[in-house]
Amino acid sequence: MNWSQTLTLLEFLFGATFVLLYIGYLMRVRRVALFFKQRPHGVWFKVLLRLVYLVLIVIAILGPSFGAMKKEIRTIGKDLYIAIDLSQSMNATDVQPSRLEKAKHEMLRLIGRFNSDRIGLMVFSEDAYVQSPLTYDQNALQLYIQTLSSNLLPYSGTNYAPVLQLALDKLKQRSKMPEEEQKARVLVLISDGENFGADVAQLANELQQQNIRVYTLGVGTLEGSRIPEATGYVKDAEGHEVISKLKPEPLATLADMTGGAYFEMNDRVSEVSRLISAINKIEGELRESKTVDVTSNKYVYPLALALLLILLDILITVKIIRI
Repeated sequence: MNWSQTLTLLEFLFGATFVLLYIGYLMRVRRVALFFKQRPHGVWFKVLLRLVYLVLIVIAILGPSFGAMKKEIRTIGKDLYIAIDLSQSMNATDVQPSRLEKAKHEMLRLIGRFNSDRIGLMVFSEDAYVQSPLTYDQNALQLYIQTLSSNLLPYSGTNYAPVLQLALDKLKQRSKMPEEEQKARVLVLISDGENFGADVAQLANELQQQNIRVYTLGVGTLEGSRIPEATGYVKDAEGHEVISKLKPEPLATLADMTGGAYFEMNDRVSEVSRLISAINKIEGELRESKTVDVTSNKYVYPLALALLLILLDILITVKIIRI
């Protein structure tokens, strides 16, 4: 048998004080009974009854545990990287206050819904970098997200190939560990869909083979808007202002090829809740399990018996002095 609690010196002092006071009470009852030439035999029945339920209450407090057994504990979680496009087109204002600022707001909401999962952060434009490795530290992730800016990377176009290769390397690396072979691995890619890189079909196929799902979130509108910069608005080689529009097709194709799904976000529609639900539905792919010794706390049985004896103590009266 195991005990969930132990008695400290303070409990022993209180117990000893109570016993001494109760002995004093019994001696006084005995003197009164002898004075009237009575034998207080009924008192000893009460003493025995109270002693028994007092011991039972102490046993219940100590929490007796027995019936040891082996139990398998399973935890379900995911390794999730969020990749955010930091190309200049993410500064477009067709989504207020800008595509990037709106994406940052929704990213904070997103990580808050996966606090039991490990989350990492990637940034990309023409190249891709890990801003934060996989971590459970929500505060650190929030700080990284709040400091995101298109100025972190050189002004250039968007290329999905580097970020997909980086996600493949990082998530594939984790799968080499035996205890994590069944981890659910997810990449959430946030962009406006403007991809000026090479064909990503081969990388998408490798991600699919590694069971790494890519969920894409398109930010912007089909109408698009101008891209602000320090001197006005971004212009093309001919001096015309560039209108950046959401291009959902590349994002939807990439998600479909890896078993993920495509979602959109703008001022009128935000499908982030659907994205969260879709990721939450990934089940059975992380099964970290271990076997532990489990004992059941049986405090309720001595406590119930003690309460029954207390009730008997209240109902049964003993006459010490008979006239």
